[in-house]
Amino acid sequence: MTPRNLLSLSGSAFLFAFAFPLYAATESVSAAAVNQAGGHAILSASSHRVASVARAQILLDRAHFSPGEIDGRFGGTMRGAIAAFNRDRKIKDGPRVSAATWKALNLDTAPAIVSYTLTTEDVAGPFTAIPEEMADKARLPALGYESAAEALGEKFHVSPSLLAALNPKQKFSRAGTVIQVPGLVRPAIGKSATTIRVSRSAGSVEAVDANGKVVARYPATTGSKHDPLPLGQWKINGVARNPTYNYNPDLFWDAEAAEKKVKLAAGPNSPVGAVWIDLSKPHYGIHGTPVPSTIGKTSSHGCIRLTNWDALELATLVTPGMPAVLVE
Repeated sequence: MTPRNLLSLSGSAFLFAFAFPLYAATESVSAAAVNQAGGHAILSASSHRVASVARAQILLDRAHFSPGEIDGRFGGTMRGAIAAFNRDRKIKDGPRVSAATWKALNLDTAPAIVSYTLTTEDVAGPFTAIPEEMADKARLPALGYESAAEALGEKFHVSPSLLAALNPKQKFSRAGTVIQVPGLVRPAIGKSATTIRVSRSAGSVEAVDANGKVVARYPATTGSKHDPLPLGQWKINGVARNPTYNYNPDLFWDAEAAEKKVKLAAGPNSPVGAVWIDLSKPHYGIHGTPVPSTIGKTSSHGCIRLTNWDALELATLVTPGMPAVLVE
């Protein structure tokens, strides 16, 4: 889907994605290389070891320190996740996957890559190209996935390029086909969080318990120069899963003069993704996105944007009235 006109629920002050060059994993990657627990190098921002980075990303995801989309790339969201994980585990190595970090990550001994058999539902669709303009989107009965590969990418938190690298020449079109995917069963957190903390400078959303411990952390896009994050103390109003979206161009500084108000159907490729977590600040919320690769790499119209899978997990942790603290 083209990352354009990604605008918010009920005309909320929200997001317009400015495209950045995105990484593509062009080399094939073996499940065995990712699953190997030992022998992985120290990783930092200059690392280009796709199998090692992918392993660390999968283990971080399962530890509730989400790297965002699992892509085998040591980018900004990965650095943030590693730095937060190291702080939580009292490892003084900053945004590096050090020997101590690997030791902590590898306490999770389940395979990082697992076999998965495509189901009829995985390949049946319907898959529909999503148009760029809001008026054209409004004509669709649903804003679903554009392809089976996109749907599988969301299901397993993995970029289409890394999914293809794990499964060379696979078209993901036939039920019964066995493919290789990240093994992503996140352990349940329950309702231990008491506060949601959003940091503009860190580009993150954290669920924090009563003792100040981070129980889950997610990379986020949190505003722009034109629409900065509304810093302050707010509250969670509630959650709308699979929401429809009312686009009001009057609320957006960059809307085109000819655009009109329209209502968009629900779906994972909705401008607000699969879920909307409403804040007490009018027109603002935490929500999903149709383009997970843009998280942390684009700006927004003030709202807080996560991958769909991270937003859906966060939605299970919040309760009405829970404090949401938005900080620099």
